[in-house]
Amino acid sequence: MYLPNQFNDQQYILDVMRDHPFASLISNDQEGFPFVTHLPLHVDKRGESLFILGHCAKANPHWTYLELRPEALVTFTGPQAYMSPRVYPDLVRVPTWNYIAIHLRVRAKIVAEENTKDLLLKQLIADHEQAYAAQWRGLPDKYTTQMLGAIVGFELEVLDIQSKFKLNQHRPEAHSTMYQNYLKGNEQEQALAAWMRKLNMKID
Repeated sequence: MYLPNQFNDQQYILDVMRDHPFASLISNDQEGFPFVTHLPLHVDKRGESLFILGHCAKANPHWTYLELRPEALVTFTGPQAYMSPRVYPDLVRVPTWNYIAIHLRVRAKIVAEENTKDLLLKQLIADHEQAYAAQWRGLPDKYTTQMLGAIVGFELEVLDIQSKFKLNQHRPEAHSTMYQNYLKGNEQEQALAAWMRKLNMKID
């Protein structure tokens, strides 16, 4: 990923991954071609180390690629939106696209043991519907065993992080107008406006 000057504060990076958990897991298949699985992931910070938890269907060959070649790439995408050149005080400008993206180089470990998979699932569910954990515990053992047997869990140790917060930082003369436009826009644009304030850009 091309990385000009950007923000690299780890708390910002964690916020993006937790607010936008639907990620892309990318490995090479048996022919060396990139293989992508789109899936929700759970971020687990342990001291100074960062781990990503997830699972895929057992029928999905991706877990076998992780087993053979543990290093992989995970990408998270935050809010993104078009930016009109009308935000500039002069007309000799071009449009662009603002966005937030996180790339993680990871090393995978397969989680196959049933109790460990069950715990992993509970962590993933708790991110989105904590109350469902009680319903899961109340389901028949035969059913939960069958469901757990149909998935393969994995733990991804983060080896390297690249983050890109592209919000036209190098053009402060446009920040105030861009912020006001985004603030009145759709959900993605409003999210970018919130990030402009969070990053202390000159918007007032």
